[in-house]
Amino acid sequence: MDSRNFQGLPLCLVEGHCKSEAKRELYPFEVKGQVCWDRWYPWNEYIHPFLLHNLSGYRRLWTRLGNGNWKIQLCWVKAHIGIPGNELADTLAKEAAANIDIMECYNKAPKSVVRSEIGKKSVEKWQRDWVHTTKGQITKEYFPTVADRLKVKINLTNNFMTMVTGHGNIRSYLYRFKILETPLCSCGTEEQTIDHLLYKCERLNKEGNSLRSKVMQTDTWPTSKETLIQKHLKTFIKFTNEIALDKLNEVTNPA
Repeated sequence: MDSRNFQGLPLCLVEGHCKSEAKRELYPFEVKGQVCWDRWYPWNEYIHPFLLHNLSGYRRLWTRLGNGNWKIQLCWVKAHIGIPGNELADTLAKEAAANIDIMECYNKAPKSVVRSEIGKKSVEKWQRDWVHTTKGQITKEYFPTVADRLKVKINLTNNFMTMVTGHGNIRSYLYRFKILETPLCSCGTEEQTIDHLLYKCERLNKEGNSLRSKVMQTDTWPTSKETLIQKHLKTFIKFTNEIALDKLNEVTNPA
């Protein structure tokens, strides 16, 4: 989040303070004032870290007003219903947020906020790169969204990596690099690809039937690779770990 958005709040308070000083010269006796918010923050539950970081400054301003015979009351008002002070605050906040001449004051924000915002921007850039790259097509089918992948903790094994990348001890991959003379699966039906192992290989009937029966308790079969990760990750990992790829590929290549 752009820190300029939060700079609108102190700007509103300063503007209000200037007006109050002018008014106090006309009315030297006790004057009542209100600081109004159009968003309700339960003070004992949650306040944005940037706002919390600057509350001490606001308290000093309120103390100064209090010493000048002002009584300050905090209250909530409904937004966008024509309350003059609230409309002025919105205008000033928007001006501050849109002013490109105001430098972002990350030195005024907690490090945790800065880390969080930089992390979000990094993930957004990563997602854009992931969408546009022509590489990793098989992996994209399992993990189309970077943010979702980062939320999942997976114990990576050789078999799992082979199944989600198409790289490793799989005949179509080895044939591509001329390590094998044929990409044909040892079951003899078709090329040994990830889709073949996952959905069709006759030599994986036991493992495949176990995966299929678990998935069909809640979803249809065949299901998407993304669904396997999002809804059936433990079952899918069990399936990948049970595949003996070395044994599966122990056949004599056709002459």
